[in-house]
Parts: sequence; C-alpha cells; structure tokens
Amino acid sequence: MEIFWFVLGGIVLAILVATVTILVGRNPELPPAEPAAELPAEADEPGSDIEQATDAQPPADETSGGEPEAVTDVPEPAATRLARLRRRLSASNNPFARGLLSVLAADRMDAEAWDDLEATLISADLGVGPTEELVAALRRELSIDGVADPEAARRALRTELLRLVGTDADRSLSMRGADGVPGVILVVGVNGTGKTTTIGKLSRVLVAEGHSVLLAAADTFRAAAADQLQTWGSRVGVEVVRGPEGGDPASVAFDALAQGIETGVDVVVVDTAGRLHTKSGLMDELGKIKRVIERKAPVTEVLLVIDATTGQNGLAQARVFAEVVDITGIVLSKLDGSAKGGIVVPVQRELGVPVKLIGLGEGPDDLAVFEPAAFVDALLAE
Repeated sequence: MEIFWFVLGGIVLAILVATVTILVGRNPELPPAEPAAELPAEADEPGSDIEQATDAQPPADETSGGEPEAVTDVPEPAATRLARLRRRLSASNNPFARGLLSVLAADRMDAEAWDDLEATLISADLGVGPTEELVAALRRELSIDGVADPEAARRALRTELLRLVGTDADRSLSMRGADGVPGVILVVGVNGTGKTTTIGKLSRVLVAEGHSVLLAAADTFRAAAADQLQTWGSRVGVEVVRGPEGGDPASVAFDALAQGIETGVDVVVVDTAGRLHTKSGLMDELGKIKRVIERKAPVTEVLLVIDATTGQNGLAQARVFAEVVDITGIVLSKLDGSAKGGIVVPVQRELGVPVKLIGLGEGPDDLAVFEPAAFVDALLAE
C-alpha cells in the first residue's frame, strides 16, 4: 500500500512540473530569444570596404600640365638615357638625321643632290650659315674619295658635325656659391617650353648626386605653377618656398635664398614666370628678380629653356632673354621624335653659350647632360 502511494505522488509531481513549464513558455511578458548575430556582408564579400582598404591605390594626381608619374629613388644611369637619345634621334624619326644619311646612301652626289641636302638641313633648323659650312666641307672631303666609300663619308660627316656642335665648351653646371652661400640657378623661358618640369627633373638628378636643394616658386603669375613645382618637390624630397598667387616674384626668390643660406643648402633653384618674350614689363620683372637675388648672393647659373620643336622662334626668344639676363647655359626640352635637332648649332652661336642639358621626353628621367659625341652618333645611327 505504501508503494502505491509513493508511485502516485511521483506521477502527480511530474504532472505539476510539466504544467508549470508549459505555462512559463507561453508567458507573453518574457522576451523572445534573440537570433545569433550575423557578420556584416562586406567583411567577406568581394569589393567590400575592408578589401578596398587593403588593396587601395593612391589617388591619381590631379595637378595639371606635365606633372610626372611617381618615380623611384634612383634616377636612370646616363647610359640608359643616351640609349633613349639614340633611338629618338635616329633617321626613322628625325629629318635632320635623314638628310645627313642621304649622303651615305647615295652612289654619287650631283648638284641637285647637294641642293636637296642643303634644303633638308635648313628645314631641320640647322640654319643657313651652318648648313652652307657643312655642305662645303663635305663636298671638299668627299671629292677625294667620293660617296662610294660609306665609311669615309660617315667619318667626314661625324667630324664636321662635331666641329659645328663644338666639343670644347664647359657644359657643367655652376652650383658652388662664394663664401659658403648656396649656388643659385635661375631658370627662365616662355610659357610651354617645359621650364617647371625641367626644374623638377633637374632637382631629382641633383638630389641623387648628393646635393641639398631648395626650390623657389617665383612664377607667381600662373596659378598652377607653384602647385606643379610643389608636386615635384614632394616627390624628390625637396622643400619649396612659395608666396601668394600674384605676389612679388622677386620677394619669393629673395626669401628662398635667405632660407637656403640659413639652412645651409648647396643650391637654390629659382623658377621664374613663363613670361612671353614680347612683354617688356615681364622681362623687366625677370631682371628685377636677378638683381634682388644678388643682394644676398651671386647667381651662379642662368639656364634658358627652349622648346626644341619651335625652331627659329626659339632663337628669337633666346635673343630677347639674353638682353635681360646673362644666359650661361641652354636647356633644349622636347628633343625627341618631333624635334628636328639642328637647332643645337644656331642657338649656341646666337648666344655664345653651350647647350648644357637636353630633355628627351615626359618621363621623370628624361633629362640628360648634353654630350656632343653622343648627340652626333645618335644622328648618324642607322
């Protein structure tokens, strides 16, 4: 009998527990269980913010006109640049070279052939005087052995071209200031010649050679000029001194030199306004910049940048600039397939100063020291 009541009590207790459990589960006041949190879709899907942050590329350069692409720390060696010069001045791209090589290709040169050669050389910007000198010298040389000997003709061509281009001039840059002050390189030229870009490339070369450089953005009349120079400066690790847009260019140059003296840099490179050579007021401003700089230190180099594709117009620019400042060297920019090449000779004769640097294209390493032998050999390359 006791066992019966014990079993019955257990059954009743089990029924009570089950009832309570059911009632509690149906109670509307108890909050429902929350679902398990899901990972955000962008964390594991292609194109997500996380993936973009990992693979993001730097923003494109938004500055205008001739800014370089990102560059490596070490510029190209000189041999690589000269190889590029050889390609770009070869006869397949250059009317000057084609005219010269026509002498080598001919079995004989009659009067008409010599006249054609003269016309080709003049059209290649060699100028009337140098063309007449070259043709007269070739006629003398080749009258002995004739054009039938290609090697003799090539040697004669090379000799006469080197004589015209000149091999004795000092083409190094003067960057050493007196009494410990920085050297000052003043860079001048009209709009569109590639002046500011040339300064950026030159700074890159100077820094790679171990020089400390400071840039002066004294072209305050062109809105994008200072920004363009700043872009170059940041990429080669060179500080840029700039002033307000439309401000006094001479003051910017003066402040830059003062800072250069204080910080002990080796050279200050001054970018000037891309002034039109027909505007006398702007040319006067250029003279003022030079005078103001020389209150603190002498200008050690004045480089005139000329677009090699402009031909005789480049000579007109050179004449006017030479009246305002003492040009010490010439930079021929854009001396690539579109340039005729002959301008090297007359521009040196016009100013009585050498071509010191040549621009070969738009790349950051497309600036090279002008070497007459390499230039002539490039023209005579097949």
